[in-house]
Amino acid sequence: MTRFLLWLIGGVVLGGIIHIMVILTLPLLDDDTVWTRIAALDADNKMVVLPELAPGEPNPLGLDPVLIYGVCRLDLAQGPGYLSGVLPDAPWSVAIFNAAGVIIYSTTNRDGIGQTLDLGIFNAAQTRLLAQQQLDVAEGVLVVESASNQLFTLVRLIPPHQAMRTRFANKLAESRCGNRG
Repeated sequence: MTRFLLWLIGGVVLGGIIHIMVILTLPLLDDDTVWTRIAALDADNKMVVLPELAPGEPNPLGLDPVLIYGVCRLDLAQGPGYLSGVLPDAPWSVAIFNAAGVIIYSTTNRDGIGQTLDLGIFNAAQTRLLAQQQLDVAEGVLVVESASNQLFTLVRLIPPHQAMRTRFANKLAESRCGNRG
């Protein structure tokens, strides 16, 4: 009887381990990820304003149709990344995501930044060069360090009125995003 119980417990533990491994590896097998969806937008080293979402239309990124979104994809292996621009006088936020879609940094204009967005995004090696003053960074640039090279930024604007959407989207499109060599 004890031998049977040991086999039963061993089978349950092994089954649990296999179950957990399958659940954790399934997302890695999916070809339709946030990274591939962002790649399809042709947003490498440039700000791309996403088209306005209409209620009832497909929303593959799960975005709020009230907001205006700008996306830029960066590869820090090509050099430090930057994101800069003057955004409208309304609430906005910016988030930096790694390739897995996990936020590594986020800020809003309510953090005392004002309407000027000026981010420098560096990997660990570039941050060391920055600390050794081997990289020049303009005064006032907000420095963000990333553990990975593959990133994308997402800027969200909240227009106070529907009539302001086009002006806000145009202002967001003027933002610069890319790598500094």
